[in-house]
This record gives sequence, C-alpha cells and structure tokens, in this order.
Amino acid sequence: MIVAIDGPSGTGKSSTSKAVAAQLGLSYLDTGAQYRAITWWMVHNGIDIDDPASIAAAAGKPEIVSGTDPEGPTITVDGVDVAGPIRTQEVTSKVSAVSAVPEVRARITELQRSIAASAAQGIVVEGRDIGTTVLPDADLKIFLTASAEARAARRSGELKGADVHSTREALIKRDAADSSRKASPLAKADDAVEVDTTALTLAQVIECVVTLVEEKRAGK
Repeated sequence: MIVAIDGPSGTGKSSTSKAVAAQLGLSYLDTGAQYRAITWWMVHNGIDIDDPASIAAAAGKPEIVSGTDPEGPTITVDGVDVAGPIRTQEVTSKVSAVSAVPEVRARITELQRSIAASAAQGIVVEGRDIGTTVLPDADLKIFLTASAEARAARRSGELKGADVHSTREALIKRDAADSSRKASPLAKADDAVEVDTTALTLAQVIECVVTLVEEKRAGK
C-alpha cells in the first residue's frame, strides 16, 4: 500500500503522515527533509545557491539516508545526523532554489522511488510532487490544503515566537516558487482526494486520512 500525501507547507502534512503511518503499521518518508538535507549539504560545502550549474554539478555527491520509522524518522548526510540543522531558517530560505534544479529533483526522486519500492509493509510518502511525479501509481493520493492564514498560524506556532504576518508572506512566496518551477511543480494530481484542513483539528485530519486508507485497503 503506497499512500502519497501532498500539499503546501503548514497544512499538517508531516504530523498527519507520521500519525497515519504509525497507526496503520506503514513506513513513513518525509521527502521535504531530503530536499532540506541536500540544501544543507550545499550550504555546508560552500556551493553557490544562486548558481544552478554549481548545484547541478554537486547534486550526486552527498549520501542521503532516510530512516522510515514513523515513530522516529531519521535523516543523515554522509553519516551525519542532520535532523536538527535542516530545520534552520537558513536552509528553509534556500530549499526552493535548490529543489528547482532538475538534477537535484532527478537524484532525490530516484532515492524516493527506491525507498517506496523497498517498503515491505507499505509506506506513507509526503511531499509536494509525490502523486504527480514521484509515485504516480500510488494506491491512494491525498492533497491537503488550508487557508494561508491557518497555515501561517500553525507554522509560526511551530517556529516559537515567529511573526504570523511574516510567516504568511514567506509561505505564500514559497508556494509561488514551488508551484511555478519547471521541474515537478507543487500540484494536485487529477486523481487525488483533496482534504481542506483549515477548520479541522489534527486529530480530525488523521482520522479522515486513516478512513480513506482503510476504505482503499478494503477495495471500496
């Protein structure tokens, strides 16, 4: 069972995906963490983020390993635990630029497909282009949405003390960049089930997705 969960930042993708995977005994993959990891590596190694050719030339160098246990997902780059460093504002502000480079997307997409293919019990894969590009044959595709205001409030809550207005502006800017890039843009697959999380609690979103997965498993 392969479940693809896509959507922009702040819709509850990670929390929902982890909880659904844990509840249903599936593996879990946070694809955004992989793009953050390769971005962290580029910054850490002095690659010019404003030069797509430099990014492309280095795309194959870092070794990125994702742990798929939903109770404790891990991510390492060249053997270094980067779960904390990849969440810094510096990485967040540069991940769209790095992710837009086709060579980076090709490298990470290949990695994601191999992880999904080797998940014996099935897997929940969350990201922005899973249902459209990475795993177009996923058994179930879900696209989470929410108003910009709701997403900014959630994200600023996560980023302790962040200003909601500036967080909202940053989210909208990132959405625009990710939706308009040529390589695998953020988009809803034609056969995806859209779930608007604006007025829902996290528990309600999880329950909704678990129900969708169980219905799919039962062949409904």
